This record gives sequence, C-alpha cells and structure tokens, in this order.
Amino acid sequence: MAGRSGNAVAQGGTALPGRVGVPDPEPMNARWQVDEPAADGARRVRLVLVRHGESTWNAEGRIQGQLGPGLSGRGRDQAATVARWLRDRHPRPGAVAVSDLPRVTETAAAYLNLAPSAVVTDVRLREIDNGEWSGRTTAEVAAAYPEQIAAIRRGEDIPRGGGETFAQLTARVDAALRELAGRIAADGAEPVALVFTHGGPIRVAVAAALGLPAGGHALLEPPGNCSVTELSVLVGLDGTSLARRLAGYNHDPLGRAEPSAADDDVAAARRTA
Repeated sequence: MAGRSGNAVAQGGTALPGRVGVPDPEPMNARWQVDEPAADGARRVRLVLVRHGESTWNAEGRIQGQLGPGLSGRGRDQAATVARWLRDRHPRPGAVAVSDLPRVTETAAAYLNLAPSAVVTDVRLREIDNGEWSGRTTAEVAAAYPEQIAAIRRGEDIPRGGGETFAQLTARVDAALRELAGRIAADGAEPVALVFTHGGPIRVAVAAALGLPAGGHALLEPPGNCSVTELSVLVGLDGTSLARRLAGYNHDPLGRAEPSAADDDVAAARRTA
C-alpha cells in the first residue's frame, strides 16, 4: 500500500468517507479516555490474581481458612500447568505477592522455579479465618454450628467459627492490593503484579473493584483451583488507586471443560446446611 488516504476502513473492508488530517477513530473495544478519572500522570497497573492449586483439604472436602496442609498430587500438577502459562505471558512481572499459607506458597513456587522473581509475602492475602471450623467438613460444621450457618444463610456477616467477618477480610485484602498497585505503578508502561492467593480474597477483591455492596462477593462464582483473575488499576502520582476495572474473572489456564469443583471456604460456608 503506497500510502494512506483520508479514509477510514470498516472491519469488513468497506471504505468510509473520511477527512484529511483527522485521525482514525480508536477501535471500538479500546478504552475511551473520557471514562478515566481526571488525573494527570496516572498510570495503569495490572494485578493478576491466581488461586492456589487443589490442596489436600480441598480434595477431602474440609474447610481450610488459615490452616491446612499443602497441595495434593493433582494440585501440584495444576500448579505446574499454570506456572508455564504465567511464565509465557508474564516472564518478568513488576512484583510477585504471595499469601504465606502452604497451599499458596507451593503454587507460587512452581512459577518461581521457571521465572525467578523477587517475592513479597503478605499475610493480608490469606484466606478468611474460619476459626473453629477449620479442618472440619461442611457436614460437621452444619451439625455443630446450626445457628451460625442459619445466620450466614440469612445474609448476616458474622465471624466464621469465631474467626473473621467478610468486612474484615475485605479491608485487609483491599489494603494489600492498593499498596501493591501503588508500589509498582512507576515501573514502565502498565506493569504487572502476580498475586498468588485464595478464593475468598479473589472474590472480595473483585466485588470491591466492581463497587458491589457489602456481601456482593456472594454474587460471584468461586474461582477454580489455579484460575486467573485480572484487575486493571489506575494509580495516581501519589500511589493512590483512583479507579479499578475487572479485566477477566476465573479464567481457566488448565483447559478443563468445567471449572474445578473444589470450593473456596466462602462458598462452602454459604452452602452448608
């Protein structure tokens, strides 16, 4: 093609009338700048949230919370697969943040073995604290704590097993992700942080990004083991998160026909009857 005329071309190849000197419009799926908050110098950051692989207690149907062993054999295979997927797409992330619980550190290790990176361990990325429920099956919890289960099913935000409320989980996860986004915002064009965590933190992070009301995480399906969720965060010059968008939820790099059936502790607690 010798040069460009003043005409734009539609996707089907049809020439559309144009004006010389007027730039072609942005693609229809591009972000329109008028939708962005007015903030000079603000930068976009991508937070890639990865749920851990299947744990031994996932396989046994036990509520985990902040207890429990590491990955099952199946979970280790899942971690190896998602590690290769992440390495191919994010070989040099701006940051890697990890919950300190074994099922997450083992999942992250599979990636770090392929793409060595500096790691920040953050206890705020832990699963919700399920207190006395941890280690028990959902049937055992239903039998031992019928009043607590009834309250949850009514939509009340009570401390699970004497542990945490969802308001407490949301506050600590939100603070951790905001700090992480602010820390890497200056690292080039749209830097990426990988966040290895749990189903509960992923759901409350997405609910917060979407501006859902309290309890809005319950509207989201539980993320599958080793699923990938992505948030796009606009960060101001002072490191403050100005706006957040959901770029993708519960993507399955493992190629399963159906999402993993292994519940996060959030969904298990709501369905226990």
